[in-house]
Amino acid sequence: MKAEYDFSEAKRGAVLPQTGKTRITIYIDDDVLETFREQSESAGKGYQTMMNEALRHYLEKVKQPLDEDTLRRVIQEELQEFRTAK
Repeated sequence: MKAEYDFSEAKRGAVLPQTGKTRITIYIDDDVLETFREQSESAGKGYQTMMNEALRHYLEKVKQPLDEDTLRRVIQEELQEFRTAK
């Protein structure tokens, strides 16, 4: 062990570099969330990842701004696709 350490360029542990994702809090209908959780379990990936993929897929299709009503419609459409794929 050194007798003295230089912390002049150190960063606090809570200061993490951005990863290209933002933590948010949103309200999702219970049935929508449950369906994504069920589908993610069978697909072997996280439900948040699947929600992100569903939103990205929709945005690539329409290339338009996303408001709350559109978001709800997109999630319902994606869930319907998952349900019919079973």
